[in-house]
Amino acid sequence: MKPRTRNTELRVVELIASRRGDAERGPAVFLNPEDATVRLLTDGELAWVYGPRRHELATVHVHDGVRVGDVVLRDILGASPSESVRVTKPDLDTRGRSVLA
Repeated sequence: MKPRTRNTELRVVELIASRRGDAERGPAVFLNPEDATVRLLTDGELAWVYGPRRHELATVHVHDGVRVGDVVLRDILGASPSESVRVTKPDLDTRGRSVLA
């Protein structure tokens, strides 16, 4: 078995679309504790979710009910069940290109 890395793709097993008035709304990603640890993610922080058509910031929810290698997405556009996404920690230490440069 090859070692899991931070860029290993995860399979979307469920999409949740919230509605106005729902207690829990907004972009979120639910993943297994092992997948979160490999990616250096903790519950409640933000992560990039890179799908096949776009990427979006989402709140991380670590959940034992999600199998290793799978992910559940809430209010994330551009992903469908059975597709693969990458979930990565934002790089806040590296300064990007300046808008004025």
